[in-house]
Amino acid sequence: MIKSGIDQDAIISMFSQATAKQGEALRTAVSEATLKALQGRELSMENIRKVLKTVTHASSAGAALNPAGPHDIEAMLGKAFAGMDAALLQAVQANRRALEQFAAQGVDMQGKQMKTALANVEKMEDLFFDTVGKAVKGVSGPLQGPWEQVLSSMKLSGTSTGNQASEAIEQLMAQSRAALRDSRASSMKAAQAMMDSYAALVSGVLIGMSEGLAQGGSAAPGEGRARRK
Repeated sequence: MIKSGIDQDAIISMFSQATAKQGEALRTAVSEATLKALQGRELSMENIRKVLKTVTHASSAGAALNPAGPHDIEAMLGKAFAGMDAALLQAVQANRRALEQFAAQGVDMQGKQMKTALANVEKMEDLFFDTVGKAVKGVSGPLQGPWEQVLSSMKLSGTSTGNQASEAIEQLMAQSRAALRDSRASSMKAAQAMMDSYAALVSGVLIGMSEGLAQGGSAAPGEGRARRK
């Protein structure tokens, strides 16, 4: 079954047959599936939420079919969460690079659209936990404990997504302030350069005016030649 650009059946099958030793393979597969789905649509907060929800449901459905014990299931679900985190981290980096281009051009980060974009990056981790938390409320009983342990552990340690988002916000604001300062400094230098050359500019204009007056007030060419004779 394909939903939100994700082959859920493939994820379910993979988790239902996996062992704890295949954790890294699970993480990589979930990361790639999540990232591919994110790349296939506009990167809005709502679309990110839909993708995370779909991946969480598929991972849970597969884990519910796996005969492994609770400890191993928790490890597998932890890898599913880590895979989504890795994909979401790249979404944060994509936002960051796009916003860096605006900041470099001196766009004020306090503008309405920029503030909204920054706020979305800042709350990416909250959206992550909120979406997964709501998605696992409806999973079967045996998975409740493992999922609660995964979410509790990750909230204590923090996600790569959250760490990157905080760093991105801090650097973007600093870059924006620097760009605005440079822009103001450049404008002031240009204005000062014009003022420094103002006297010379006026002199040039005055010379041009004087030459024009001299030409306009001189005798006609024929008369001049006549007098020289």
